[in-house]
Amino acid sequence: MKWALAFGVAILTAACGGAGTRDAASTATGTSPATSGQPAAAAEPLEAAAPPAGRELTIPAGTNLRLDLATALASDTSKVEEPVRATLRQEVMVDGEAVLPVGTELSGVVTGVERSGRVKGRAAISFRFSTLSVGGATYPIRTAPIGRQAEATKGQDAAKIGIGAGAGAVVGGILGGGDGAAKGAAIGGAAGTGAVLATRGKEVRLGPGANVATTLTAPLVVKVKG
Repeated sequence: MKWALAFGVAILTAACGGAGTRDAASTATGTSPATSGQPAAAAEPLEAAAPPAGRELTIPAGTNLRLDLATALASDTSKVEEPVRATLRQEVMVDGEAVLPVGTELSGVVTGVERSGRVKGRAAISFRFSTLSVGGATYPIRTAPIGRQAEATKGQDAAKIGIGAGAGAVVGGILGGGDGAAKGAAIGGAAGTGAVLATRGKEVRLGPGANVATTLTAPLVVKVKG
């Protein structure tokens, strides 16, 4: 009987010691016996705030663009493909909303240059805008060409010839009578014609701040806030 009692006590002691060991291990690892076999729940990721959605508005073809030149242009100095810049001097509205504010920048190039001729041919210059920048974005655009032509000088040329002929006639009349007046007029007229042939006509010159205008020849879709 004694040996059976001792055997039972040993079994009971071993069982209690194993449970204590498991409890100590659970305490050291921060787990409990009831949950030690289950994985920990993963933390949910934080969602980044979505950027505010923009709206797209369409500026129709035919819209007028009133501009202030930012580049100096001249028919006797500018070259084809030379850059041209301008800014809006009047805002563009769509559905009661200012889509293109004053100061919106446009860029383009010189498309044609004609210097004034000595005998005929009036000076001219033309340019066109191809990009527009607003709200930190740049958009390709299509616009009507802008052209300027110098004033005609035919009246002034005729006056120069007439003045020369008149002066020659006066001098010829004083020196040689009627016949001298005729010869003097011819000589004076020739001198006036020579002055015209040696002088070029007026040139076209547009300085920074010059007012120009064009129109969109194709719709322009612009993204706006809100």
